[in-house]
Amino acid sequence: MENNEELYSLPAAAGQTVSWKRYEWQLFVGHQWLTIDNNHVIETHYCQPGAKGITLNTSQGKVFIDFDNLQTTDPALKVQRVSFLPQGQTEEVGWYFRDNHLWREYGSQGPSMSASSISSKDVEHQFALNPQGNFIFTVGSASYRLDFTTMTQTNCATGFSRNLRRRPKFPSIPGRLHTTSVPSKWEFMGNEGEWTEYQTYLCSFGSTDIERQYQLNPQGQIHFTINSFSYTLDFSSMCQVNNNIGTRRMVRRTVDDRGQQRTRLVTQPHWQFEDVGRQWKDYSNKCHQCSISSQDIELQYQQNPSGIMTFTTECFSYELNFSTMTQRNLSTNTKRSVRRLNQ
Repeated sequence: MENNEELYSLPAAAGQTVSWKRYEWQLFVGHQWLTIDNNHVIETHYCQPGAKGITLNTSQGKVFIDFDNLQTTDPALKVQRVSFLPQGQTEEVGWYFRDNHLWREYGSQGPSMSASSISSKDVEHQFALNPQGNFIFTVGSASYRLDFTTMTQTNCATGFSRNLRRRPKFPSIPGRLHTTSVPSKWEFMGNEGEWTEYQTYLCSFGSTDIERQYQLNPQGQIHFTINSFSYTLDFSSMCQVNNNIGTRRMVRRTVDDRGQQRTRLVTQPHWQFEDVGRQWKDYSNKCHQCSISSQDIELQYQQNPSGIMTFTTECFSYELNFSTMTQRNLSTNTKRSVRRLNQ
């Protein structure tokens, strides 16, 4: 999620530290440190491994904060993140490496189904022992060296290097972020009509990260990128939108009840039309003969259950009417029945 930036405002003076505060973002303006407004929003972005920085609207103009170096684009402005952790308490930290176009956390399983021999906790332990040091670990038969000075991971055999990032995990704030201990799973509807869980090696966001954002603002949005495409995950409509081509996908959140029983949710509805011979057939765009899928229809239906949508096949254009549950060929005026099934 490179170049993930948002715009927020800087207040006139620093606020008081309150009992629940675990961190505070500040800018050194003039001769004093000023607390930055919307600390929790800045912290949320900072905790995302793919976020390069954030842009602030200050009295000195727009200032970009580089999260990797904790520096601003204005040499006259210094930035710092102050921790208010109770004595004896440590901050949960994630360590990530740049895997092609994605940031993956150590210990997570990647597309090759192989996980590293170390976790974020192991890397943090080594970092605490020697912040300027390095150490070697393995993934299968390959050996790698982590260098904290250069923040790189190097393949010991090939010499190929990848960048590292160290970011805190977003904390819960009593009385503000009502984070639940009940685990939640976030999924999107894939091309094959199957629910696919968000994973950090796919889009820098895993279910845990999305749940934290959801707890922060259940009506908000998440913006991220995969390769050259930009996406928006909207909690209000529970859908993911490709900002480049407009493709929409259904999103769902499943919750485990006390870690034992998964909350029963309505499964993805299935749309069919009555074809010749009174056979019911699925709407599908897998073979590119139809411009819409069952998922596309459901998204339109959720937005307007009494509306109408149009689509095309190789030879014809059609109108799907939700009120009458019919499909009409716009050239021949042939009508066919449509049904919506909960499977």
